Amino acid sequence: MSLPSYSLEGKVAIVTGAAGERGAGRAIALILAEAGADVAVCDKVADVYDRNLGARAEEIKKLGRRSLAIQADITKKSEVDDMVKKVEDELGPVDILVNNAGIFMGGTVLDMKEESWDYQMDVNLKGAFLCCKAVLKGMMERKTGNIVNFSSVNALAAPPRSSAARSSYSASKAGVINLTKSLALEVGDYNIRVNVILPGAIETDMILHNRYEAGDTARPDAIDNPDRKQFPASMGERIPLGRPAEASEMASVALFLASDLSSYITGATIVVDGGMAA
Repeated sequence: MSLPSYSLEGKVAIVTGAAGERGAGRAIALILAEAGADVAVCDKVADVYDRNLGARAEEIKKLGRRSLAIQADITKKSEVDDMVKKVEDELGPVDILVNNAGIFMGGTVLDMKEESWDYQMDVNLKGAFLCCKAVLKGMMERKTGNIVNFSSVNALAAPPRSSAARSSYSASKAGVINLTKSLALEVGDYNIRVNVILPGAIETDMILHNRYEAGDTARPDAIDNPDRKQFPASMGERIPLGRPAEASEMASVALFLASDLSSYITGATIVVDGGMAA
């Protein structure tokens, strides 16, 4: 019996939210390239703080793969459609889509402004919807394709009361789970698989990036500290494995779902949180 392979040789992938130097998007893009895929990286922000989309594409090219860096706002259909067309024209048909882009905006239902609620829903849920929609026509014509969405363990249950001010984030990420499950049913006949990863705490620069999205354009002092941490040391006390995840630990699961190693998995919710939600 031959073992299935994680090789993505000859595949073309799009990874959204990939500009950050320490982000999950970068780690995912690089591991897909290491497995043999040509990878287009997309982000709304092309060059700010440690987010340099062009640098991410150059890293992929150094691995011997083709790459494109595309600045696009995934909340806008025209920009998503243009992104997918550019990838198809320059790299080829899209085989793999990883909807990694997302934002966190804290706030209770009572104190959150309507526009803040809408923006988080647009990025986290509508963005995934638009990206799926843009690649699906080609995937359905070819009767093959693979979509990996990112949600959050916060979608499964209300967070602890000490950190409960995240109503819109939890709601948007719950929507991603149900979008994934519904889409898997809709496109299974076309040999297209759709799955969703639910991370817990990941040690990235998401909070710093969210400050930029919120209009705080001052460069954070912390961005210059190579040992910077997003979470306090006490976070480990809430996690059975005792620490937040590294971005690479999300990337390895994304590679599994994008490869033939998971050829009979679709509509699945994969929790990758060190046991936090257990």
